[in-house]
Order: sequence, then structure tokens, then C-alpha cells
Amino acid sequence: MNLNRMGGWVVGTLGVIALLVAPVWLTNSPYLMHLAITSFFYAILASSWSLLAGYAGQFSFGHMAFMAIGAYSAALMGYYVRFTTAATNLCRELSLGGIWIVLLNPQGVTQTNTPNCLEMAKATMPVGAIIMRPPVWAGLLAGILMGALFGFLVGSLVLRLRSTYLALFTIGFSEILRAVISAEIDITQGQSGLKMSPLFPGGISLFGMEFGAAAKAPPYYAMLLLFLISMAIMGWLASSRFGLFIRAIREDEEAAAALGVHVVRYKVLVFVVTATIAAAAGVIQGHYIGIITPNILIILQMSLVIAMAVIGGLESLVSAAIGAIIIEFMLELLRNSFDIGPFSVDMTTWRLVFFGALLMLTLRFRRNGLIHPLITWFSRRNVGQETVANRAAAAAAPDA
Repeated sequence: MNLNRMGGWVVGTLGVIALLVAPVWLTNSPYLMHLAITSFFYAILASSWSLLAGYAGQFSFGHMAFMAIGAYSAALMGYYVRFTTAATNLCRELSLGGIWIVLLNPQGVTQTNTPNCLEMAKATMPVGAIIMRPPVWAGLLAGILMGALFGFLVGSLVLRLRSTYLALFTIGFSEILRAVISAEIDITQGQSGLKMSPLFPGGISLFGMEFGAAAKAPPYYAMLLLFLISMAIMGWLASSRFGLFIRAIREDEEAAAALGVHVVRYKVLVFVVTATIAAAAGVIQGHYIGIITPNILIILQMSLVIAMAVIGGLESLVSAAIGAIIIEFMLELLRNSFDIGPFSVDMTTWRLVFFGALLMLTLRFRRNGLIHPLITWFSRRNVGQETVANRAAAAAAPDA
């Protein structure tokens, strides 16, 4: 390991340590804790979209749709599913290892005059029978699986679509999903949204300290853990043959196929990986916020994630993540008013103008982003001049 790379590891380790101990100083500042959690959320989305668009060249506008699929999967499970230790005979049931999985009808959980089927069943259930909501980890698993499934389906459907057509297809997919969620009021509660329980409803003990269900430290560490795990997985993939092959596909799909790269496999796989990560982020964010609505699917939210990745640097996972964190803090800072001499400037109406101007200047003068050149200059790694195509040809044989 050369000195430059060792220095990068040292800086990264110190950064992780700083993030781990940050809640100690931010305990009395719930606003900053909330901002940090939201920043990690957008950093996960921006970096995973960077892997999809920057590395693989799949310019998708459906990334927030995968996030919403994960969040709604967990929310629907928590809203309509209960576990019991005895059959109720009044609800739709499935026995699994002695535990009854009960599927509630919509009328049983909305505020109507129709009694909940579980409430009616309590009189017939044995003494000591337990009725409980699914644990948070079950919802997280459901969200991840549904995200991976839809990532596979969408990735398979867009195999032959490129650039503008791919973007339009994924915009259509996202808008259809938003329309369905908004219209199916009996299931998704429409624009009212689905409530989600806290990540740790009964509280949790961390580092010898007790935290209640409403404390911000547990979701901070949960989102930070997901951020670190996702960055580690994507970083490993980007530096492996997987990353080499998807970059070769981005540069010239036909040439990559001629060199032996299994184009279909890697194009679908990159959709599955990034959709899974986005879905997991959606589950944790939904549990943290406490409610999930179709508004997360509006095109403005997707545009924000794309802009964060572009300003940070599309072809670097770390740059995209740092760009997302900086932009999120900047947008929050610009919510305030500033006094300049005798003048008062209300930035709440101008912050998006400033943000848009920054994006335009980045695209015009720094297409590699604002953060990525700084990281490259700081690390000064000795990168060889061998082309992606040449390296892909060497790595593709014999089992790509």
C-alpha cells in the first residue's frame, strides 16, 4: 500500500470515528441530529444513483421509486399484518412454525365503525395469547426484497433502452407508481400516508445510555450504519470486475459484448444492487419520519438526488455522498434570512435559485463535479493510463 492510499485510509477512518462520536456533542441539538440523519439518507441515494448512472451509464429517473417501494413495503406490513400465537378464526391467517400471521382487512385498521377483526377475536383466543406487530427488521427485510424484485423487473425491461428513452421510461414508471399509491386509498391511505412505528418502539440502550422511542441517536446510528455498509459494498463492487465491466458497458456496449462481457447480466445486476440500497434507505427513513406519503415520488425529489450526485461528482461514490451531505446542509442553512448592512435578504425564496445556479455552473465548467477534483488533487493517486476497454478485455475471460 503506497503512502497516498494509506493517507486516504487514515482520513476515512478518522471521518468514521468523528461520525460515530458526533451524537455526544449533538445530543442537545435535535435539529442538527435530524439534519445529519437526512444528510446520510440523501448520501445513500446519491451515491447509489452515482453507481447506476455515473459508473454504468444507466440514467434513471426511477431511483426514488425504488426507495418508495421499500418504504411502502415495510409500512404496509406494519399496518396490515399482525403476529399471534393462536388462531383467531375471524381473520385471514397463515400458520408458520406455531406463529399465526394475520392479514387484516383495510376496514379493520382504519377509523370506522367496523370493529377490528383481532379485537373481535380476543374473546375467543386462549388466555395468554400474544398479538403483536411485525418487528422492524421484518419490514426492513420485506422492503429490501421488494426493492430487489422491482430492480430486477425494471432492469430487465430497460435492457435495450438508452439515454433519453431510459430516462422517459423510468419517469413513467415513477409517475405510475405515484398515481397508484395516491388512488388506492383503501390500501395505502392515499395522500394521507401510512404511519410507521419508530425504529425502536420500546427504546434501546446504546453505549450504556437509555434512549426512548423518540430519541434521535438510534435512527442516527441506524442510518449511519446503512450508509457505511452501502458505501463499502458499492466501493468493493466498483473496484472489482463488476465495476470494470459496467464502465466498459457505459463506454461502448457493443465493444464490451465483443470482448466477452455479459452485458445483460451486469446491466440488470446494477439495477438490482442500487434499487436494493435505495429501498433499504427508504425503510429506515420512513420509520424515522413516522409516515410515508406519495409526495416522496414527485420529480423534484428525484431531481434533487441527481443534482447532489452531479455537483459532488458522478464517477465517484465518495464524491457523490459528500456532495449530497454538503448540499443538504447548504439548503437548510439558506432557509434563514441574512442581514447585509441595511438590507435583509430572505433566502427562503432564493435558495433554490442559488442551488440551480450552482448546478448549471457545475455542468458548464466542472462536469466531473466540484468534490471529485478536490479528492483527486488531495489523494494524488498514480492512476495508470490503460483504458477501460483494455482492462475489460483482460478481465472478461474466461468466466465473465
